[in-house]
Amino acid sequence: MKKYLVIGNPIEHSLSPKLHNYWFEKNNIDANYDRRKIDKNEIQEIINEIKDNKLDGINVTVPFKTDVIPFLDTLSEEAQITQSVNTIYMHDKKLVGHNTDIKGFELSLKDTQFDLNNKSIFILGAGGVVPSIIYALEKLGVSKISVSNRTKEKAKDLKKNFPNIGLVDWGDQAEFDMIINATSLGLSKEDEIGLNFKNMNKEKLFYDVIYNPKETNFLKTGKSLGCQVSNGKMMFIYQAFEAFKLWHKVKPKIDDELKNFLDL
Repeated sequence: MKKYLVIGNPIEHSLSPKLHNYWFEKNNIDANYDRRKIDKNEIQEIINEIKDNKLDGINVTVPFKTDVIPFLDTLSEEAQITQSVNTIYMHDKKLVGHNTDIKGFELSLKDTQFDLNNKSIFILGAGGVVPSIIYALEKLGVSKISVSNRTKEKAKDLKKNFPNIGLVDWGDQAEFDMIINATSLGLSKEDEIGLNFKNMNKEKLFYDVIYNPKETNFLKTGKSLGCQVSNGKMMFIYQAFEAFKLWHKVKPKIDDELKNFLDL
């Protein structure tokens, strides 16, 4: 039996095991997928499990998408550009780091049918999945990307890889057509972003990368303003689809049965 794992901290909210194990059963693949909460000093030990054939692949979530890179042999082009890895596997006896978040985000945006051409985007957060989001948005032809992060140094580091982005102090608000919450604010019901969205027209998209809970306070605010809202469920499913395809050379089915099973 093949074994796969998602690593992160926190990890309890991850539905990756539920999704991948569902697809294993549907595609008659003899494999198991689990999750493991780790600390940064355990990364090398975990990755060595692939080298020792104890694991066949690893997904990486917050906050280790950059931290895993020094322990890998090579990176895909997408992972190299974003300096963000969410999928690890062995190929030709080399440990490869890949990024399926980019494709996952792109495909999820198509589902929203929101016209991104020449639009201004405001991103809250600078870690985890943000490099992948910026890379995808630049490819999709948006006119302007602004980023705000609680720790400004982290946002400045992001600008080294993506010099065209604008930086906004945390608590200040940039003009936007689409706003993306890429922080962990929302995992708890009490979490509030703390921005003033009054007097806003309804032609906006509020997008939250969080998918569990389904509706964060951030999305509730967007909905109350009459704006279009989208959580991270389809990005989550699509990035997993890309990893599954990479590992097993199989395109798993994405349908209503799956969405109902995940309760997303």
